[in-house]
Amino acid sequence: MATAPNNTAAAKQDSKQGFVYLPLIAGWLVPGAGHFLLGKWYRGALLAASILGMFAMGIAMQGKLYSGAHDILDILGLVGDLGNGLLYVLSRAIGLGADQAQVTTADYGTRFIVVAGLLNVIAAVDAHNLRTGRKA
Repeated sequence: MATAPNNTAAAKQDSKQGFVYLPLIAGWLVPGAGHFLLGKWYRGALLAASILGMFAMGIAMQGKLYSGAHDILDILGLVGDLGNGLLYVLSRAIGLGADQAQVTTADYGTRFIVVAGLLNVIAAVDAHNLRTGRKA
């Protein structure tokens, strides 16, 4: 006779996991933090260095930080910028990020900032997948 799977063991394992969205939220707010919480130090350091480096290069090139949405491209840029989490909030608070492109490298800088935000979102989702066991 076949036995039913032990549901109590699965319930105990789920209760030990705690709040499974913590790496997702932490990883979105601070680049690499989700992986650091999971003990993936090397992966977290690589992601943090990549995201922070791209964001810093974008700001150094006088890239634009989107603050409002006037058309569809601005909405997409704002979504990408918001992916940077606290980097975006702090940069807006201290006045970094040009409102208008004043140098030829500003457009590249804007793209660096948006791509850094998108990479940060992907990294946060990766940390969540590691936490839930979907990825090893």
